[in-house]
Amino acid sequence: MFAIQNTIVSQELLSKKFVCDLAACKGACCVAGDSGAPLSVKEALVLEEIYEDVKPFMNEKGIKTVEELGTSVTDKDGDLGTPLVAGRECAYTVFEADGKASCAIEKAWLAGKVEFQKPVSCHLYPVRVTEYEGFDAVNFHEWDICKPACNCGEKLDVQVFKFLKTPLIRKFGEDWYKELNEIDNALKNEFRTTA
Repeated sequence: MFAIQNTIVSQELLSKKFVCDLAACKGACCVAGDSGAPLSVKEALVLEEIYEDVKPFMNEKGIKTVEELGTSVTDKDGDLGTPLVAGRECAYTVFEADGKASCAIEKAWLAGKVEFQKPVSCHLYPVRVTEYEGFDAVNFHEWDICKPACNCGEKLDVQVFKFLKTPLIRKFGEDWYKELNEIDNALKNEFRTTA
């Protein structure tokens, strides 16, 4: 692990390889799990504000769930997240004709209806950020459903942090990402000189 600004970053962001393989996983991360996508308080407020613009991109089950539970919920651990349809997929999940899960929020964003792309926790996955007093821990989350993405990343030789460049910059900023890239280059150079 190493420190960048007010974060402690897992070495796995550099050592692991990852590229989403939607053809293989069908967007299972939108469906699997025991709670919805983690949200910040600010994101929960944004979802409330943009719901009417996102609603046309949602399916009936998702709309019904949001209208019963709200645009965000607090889970059993006291964390904010997106509501789940009958304890299964995220309420904002829509299924394509080929069975792939996609995000109604992102569809609204792509259509220019909202400025919010999707929760940053979704955008960053498989990286998870845990907030502690004084710093954030930035870790790689290993999940069986992402095995095809790990295989794809290995095949294409793409490190986790490079695959997630856009969301990492969205979360932490350009300077943070530049520092992460410099650490990666320094470690590679060190390996070359000792090999």
